[in-house]
Amino acid sequence: MRKSVTILLLLIVFFSCQKEPQLIQVSGPVFGTGFSISYYDSDATSYQKQFEDLFYIINKSMSNYQINSDMSKLNRNETVKVDNHFETVFKASKQIYRETEGFFDPTIGQLVNAWNFGSEQNNTVLDSAKVNRLVKYVGLNRVGLFNNIIKKPKETYIDFNAIAKGYGVDVIADFLDSKNIQHYLVDIGGELRAKGINLKKQKGWTVGVENPNFDGSQSYDKVFVLKDEAMATSGTYRKFKIDENGNKYAHIINTKTGYPTKTNILSVSVIAENCMMADGYATAFQAMGIKKVDYFMSKHPDLQAYLIFENDKGELESKMFNSFPVN
Repeated sequence: MRKSVTILLLLIVFFSCQKEPQLIQVSGPVFGTGFSISYYDSDATSYQKQFEDLFYIINKSMSNYQINSDMSKLNRNETVKVDNHFETVFKASKQIYRETEGFFDPTIGQLVNAWNFGSEQNNTVLDSAKVNRLVKYVGLNRVGLFNNIIKKPKETYIDFNAIAKGYGVDVIADFLDSKNIQHYLVDIGGELRAKGINLKKQKGWTVGVENPNFDGSQSYDKVFVLKDEAMATSGTYRKFKIDENGNKYAHIINTKTGYPTKTNILSVSVIAENCMMADGYATAFQAMGIKKVDYFMSKHPDLQAYLIFENDKGELESKMFNSFPVN
């Protein structure tokens, strides 16, 4: 009897000492946008310093905006031994490049800069002759990775901006997993990865797909719960240029022509197991067009997608693929 009482007392002490998980929220600027990380931790530990250290490492590896990054050195044709972060993104890029038949291609960098959508300002007139010349340097199939050394043509310029942000989300999520955090939502510039639930609301993390508002206002077309998966969105309604004739040029460059993509797709959201792959696919789908996306998604049931586009009458329509969550 005395032993049973002792065990009971120990159980009472154990459960009374357990702390309620506290919601920790950390935010700030990163990758030319902002991040917001929400997670529940019984010890109320802030990992802001660790997050910032991870962002620094990713930038040092893959940023086109930092002159001393491995990516910048590589694009200056210096010999660089790339790290595991670079290798992971490079291999994922190769996979998406093959699967999308080159519609996703990080070697588009020189054209991105030439159209003034990238890290380097172009002050020269861009004519068809220059575009045709730069297109010849596009092709991830001509770039290889051997013992952590990138081999590429001298003129090839690599740009991971269409996939690195999603990868950054995954790096933070993997770090939280390593700390045994069971409930979190990681958001970097609208690229998301969720795990568990929002304990305060006792339901999954609520996220949304923004309406394509050209005036810069923010409203949501779809709101749903994201749980144990990632979502990335690529839109042409915010980052575009208008020439003297009023023509809009989207920031998604067509890897086949070298010109900004002419598409009626305004927004693509992709749900995948990780954010890196969702980010890359979302970019590719912008350039592929609805018919090609329709065929692609029929062959990839592991992905979900949601497109917002303009129909022939100039009206907004949407299309869901592979049971994308409904409101």
